[in-house]
Amino acid sequence: MFIKKIGLILIFTLVSLSMKASFVLIPMDVDSQNDHLKAYGITYWVLSNGQKAQWLLNYRGGSFLIPDSERLRQECTIRGVTYEVISNAEATKILSDIDSPSQNQESVLLEKAPKIAVYTPSGKKPWDDAVTLVLTYAEIPYETVYDKSVLDDELLLYDWLHLHHEDFTGQYGKFYRAYRAAPWYIQEKKEAEELAKSLGYNKVSQEKLAVAKKIRDYVIGGGFMFAMCSATDSFDIALSAEGVDICESMFDGDPSEPGYQNKIDYQKTFAFKDYILEKSPMVYEFSSIDMTRKRRVPKEQDYFTLMDFSAKWDPIPTMLNQNHTAIVKGFMGQTTAFDASQVKSNVLILGETRLNEEAKYIHGIKGKGFFTFYGGHDPEDYQHRVGDPKTELELHPNSPGYRLILNNILFPAAEKKKHKT
Repeated sequence: MFIKKIGLILIFTLVSLSMKASFVLIPMDVDSQNDHLKAYGITYWVLSNGQKAQWLLNYRGGSFLIPDSERLRQECTIRGVTYEVISNAEATKILSDIDSPSQNQESVLLEKAPKIAVYTPSGKKPWDDAVTLVLTYAEIPYETVYDKSVLDDELLLYDWLHLHHEDFTGQYGKFYRAYRAAPWYIQEKKEAEELAKSLGYNKVSQEKLAVAKKIRDYVIGGGFMFAMCSATDSFDIALSAEGVDICESMFDGDPSEPGYQNKIDYQKTFAFKDYILEKSPMVYEFSSIDMTRKRRVPKEQDYFTLMDFSAKWDPIPTMLNQNHTAIVKGFMGQTTAFDASQVKSNVLILGETRLNEEAKYIHGIKGKGFFTFYGGHDPEDYQHRVGDPKTELELHPNSPGYRLILNNILFPAAEKKKHKT
């Protein structure tokens, strides 16, 4: 480890000397950075231009160290990102201090900008989804895919996939009670049924299951998947209900299968176990996984805590938890957070609301790939509702909740190392 780290120091030093410059440090601590979110965009921009960067885990909030150039400094200035130009000697000392066994810090080499796909239906605006909103704000490019693309194996073209707030169970988001007469609900149901038939499926639930299985295979094969809100639990529920009709007649034209709860196969899921499905179509809920209806947390006390990991021994969860605060304000959604007792033992809880014993932010390994589930709809809109105006991220450039999303964006760019735990 030490020899390898010295090698990285020498590489960065030689690169900087050849450019007759030093290093740019992009600080990510609470007081030093003007725009934390756009700082990720700068780092992605560096990688997309064929350069490399160092992610300094637990050093000043997870700062970035990049060989200096006039173009980089100009780009930081244009985007409003705070940066510091430091000498070769200062950079070498920072890396040497980070490498000390006494420091819970680590430097991770970021090598290549991941190609990003967002699974979302056509017509959705960037502000309908927190991930597309923050990608747009941070100026990180992405492409959109949907059911036909997924079924045609186009996910293989991408390194990182985000799931929009989809319902993979075929129950149209369980919006039936409140919105069944709304024009948008009627239109979206019609479009979903037409799409399913065009792809050769009799029911939307069957078509969504096929999509979920393709996404599952993408992760098992080495892909990185990130999901928020209802795309988390509905994804697992769909996989576990393969071959079982859990939809009532208003969703698919025929009654659900008798005794379907006893036929759920939890071994097929990514993250959750032992949950009870919500049978009533009049209840805006999928299952007991979600904590929304179980919560007794006042808004002013709704915060979740990021877990502290060993940067040297557990660099992956450490990367995903980089932030300028360990306490992040909570936010709700159709799936607000996860019942910790129904999270599988091999899945890491990255963030939790201790007041309510709920998991807010979790991560796991599936095959050769990784997945992260994040509860809630919008980190800067506490209780986002249908039709609410979009969040203006210009007003929240230092959002800790949005930083967690962007940590996942850079995660696939990291140099791959063997797991130590």
